[in-house]
Amino acid sequence: MPINFGICRIGGSMESFFGEIEGASFEIIEEEFNSCLTGHGRVERLWTGARWVEGPVWFPAGKFLLFSDIPNNRMLRWDETNGSVSEFRKPSNFSNGNTRDLQGRLITCQHFTRSVTRTEHSGEVTTLASHFDGKRLNSPNDVVVKSDGSIWFTDPDYGIMSDYEGCKSPNEQDSCNVFRIDQKTGNVDLISDQLVKPNGLCFNKSESKLFVSDTGGSHVKGGPKNIYSFDLKGEKVASKDPKLFAECSNGLFDGFRIDNEDRIWTSAADGVHCYNSVGVLIGKIKIPEIVSNVCFGGERLNRLFIMGTTSLYSAYLAVNGIR
Repeated sequence: MPINFGICRIGGSMESFFGEIEGASFEIIEEEFNSCLTGHGRVERLWTGARWVEGPVWFPAGKFLLFSDIPNNRMLRWDETNGSVSEFRKPSNFSNGNTRDLQGRLITCQHFTRSVTRTEHSGEVTTLASHFDGKRLNSPNDVVVKSDGSIWFTDPDYGIMSDYEGCKSPNEQDSCNVFRIDQKTGNVDLISDQLVKPNGLCFNKSESKLFVSDTGGSHVKGGPKNIYSFDLKGEKVASKDPKLFAECSNGLFDGFRIDNEDRIWTSAADGVHCYNSVGVLIGKIKIPEIVSNVCFGGERLNRLFIMGTTSLYSAYLAVNGIR
């Protein structure tokens, strides 16, 4: 009996998403990638009906995934227990990247308010950062939380370049930056101002390195489309000048996450690219839409949720993500 799963509830296509998806596959480039696959796994389309999906974050206690549909000014909630998708927040202030803090609260980057916010357990929304050096931030984009509770986020200007994903406004910052919010003092500290358009970010397993993608090639001819690494020294980077980790071979690196063997799973134009810890491209998950971001979820963090332009995809893997 065929399983009818993932019926869209809010304007998406009414169809079953199991079965073969045209344009979706696993591409093995290096033998190491074989060990990341389950053997009979496949890509599943769980929902479709967005304009540009971003910012996935998994909530294990509730068994649900939150993600942003930026141009539609809403956040959505996918429920693992029944496959339904519903509106979590609308308007969302053109929310982009999301993560959880150490207390399980939602941390969100908002384009419209040009801020980083925290949703309390009560539902109240607290602004954590909106200014640096007395000037408004550009449009916070993606965010991660370190094990000491500090919040690190990127601040390119995509959300103020037009009204499509925010509100067209003048830049007040002199550059696009990476920042850190101290969880004790609330101070916003500059981490780096050396990237053209810093975008996705994450720490390695030991938190000795910070990885940041630069999507400057989106608007600057010949601009970067790379992932860079920063060596960390306590609460700061050892140098504000980054080291090149990988250059995208198809489109741009946007959001990405890391598994427990320090492999990076990153978005690209043709799907998800997987790099080992020394920066070698070992394989791809081909997706028939441009991928913007990913995150690990499921009970054992062995399910990769994939944001593909208009749709939510997933694939079970033989690896486990880190928080």
